Amino acid sequence: MSERLILLPGWGLGSGALDPLVTALRGLAEPVQVQTEALPEPGSIQLSDWLDALDERLPNDVWLGGWSLGGMLAAELAARRGERCPGLLTLASNPCFVARADWPDAMPAETFEAFLAACKADPKTLLKRFASLCAQGAADPRGLSRRLAVAEPAATQTLVEGLRVLAALDTRAALQAFGGRQLHLFAAGDSLVPVGAVSALRELVPVAEIGVVERASHGFMLEDPHRVAGAIGAFVHE
Repeated sequence: MSERLILLPGWGLGSGALDPLVTALRGLAEPVQVQTEALPEPGSIQLSDWLDALDERLPNDVWLGGWSLGGMLAAELAARRGERCPGLLTLASNPCFVARADWPDAMPAETFEAFLAACKADPKTLLKRFASLCAQGAADPRGLSRRLAVAEPAATQTLVEGLRVLAALDTRAALQAFGGRQLHLFAAGDSLVPVGAVSALRELVPVAEIGVVERASHGFMLEDPHRVAGAIGAFVHE
């Protein structure tokens, strides 16, 4: 079974936010063969188009994973590929980022709409605010926020399309349908993914391995990449 891992980044901050984790995974005593891949280029807000683009670009028979939006897309692609994907890994990925009647442990819809409007009006300022939200709950939120905010801002169209895909995603059926191994890691202090989603996910996919990193933020893979890499490495090589 392949132990190669492809990681997809979250919304807005680029693949660089995953670099410390990638370095830590490659530096394990039993290294993980890992690489990051960018999200699809702008041009559509249809989830099927995004998945088609990723399915065409990413190799088969590899573990799929990602942070937040990247993890949600990885879940959908893993379910689509079935036996062509040996395992799935998500980091701070809520099955539904925006709250629904049957999934309340997520961002309120009105909060998300305000976030989307702010992105259209002033994306640069919005990204700084987003970096701060990602860092809330960290041991050093200011330091982590500064590290996250160094990413080169994407074009407004790219950011808006990504938000619309994020709002539409509901990975619950994909997570239940995927027959490969699953590891989902969350942060106890996450300001974007309520910790209540963890219990709901455990009920939804009881066969998955689910962990919670205490005293950590949405960007927990940057806070302590070696600890996160150790958990991932142990699971992938199991």
